Amino acid sequence: MFHIEKMQESMRDKVLPMVQEFYHSDAVCHPVKSAVLERTFEDAVSEDPVLEGYVLMEDEEIIGFGYTTIFYACEVGGRCMMFEELYLKKETRGKGYGSRFFQEVMKQHPEVMRFRLEVTRSNEAAVRLYERLGFAFLEYDQMVLDR
Repeated sequence: MFHIEKMQESMRDKVLPMVQEFYHSDAVCHPVKSAVLERTFEDAVSEDPVLEGYVLMEDEEIIGFGYTTIFYACEVGGRCMMFEELYLKKETRGKGYGSRFFQEVMKQHPEVMRFRLEVTRSNEAAVRLYERLGFAFLEYDQMVLDR
């Protein structure tokens, strides 16, 4: 049976290999150092609420993970949630688990006025899922300045 749990430190050995697989897939358009991925996991399981980590479970097996963060957006006059990452093991895709993850997390956060995510257009299965859920592409180009 499918369910979602908060990510815990004890899940490190199950989650980090999936994180590595995610970052070596067509879901990501640039390399990210392993140290950054490990720091992200640590932040997701810390007491600091800026990043929430979830594991997607089928029975008692971890089959995926997701990260979210909440911020304020002036253009909507309220809180926004960024779905930072969502990953499901290949053998569990197509079972509706991705949709359920989004629906359950959104339901837990009625204060959020906009939900955002990033997707590479080459990740066609993800684009189809997101569009079915009601997401639409923005016409913005993003810019970054890394420290």
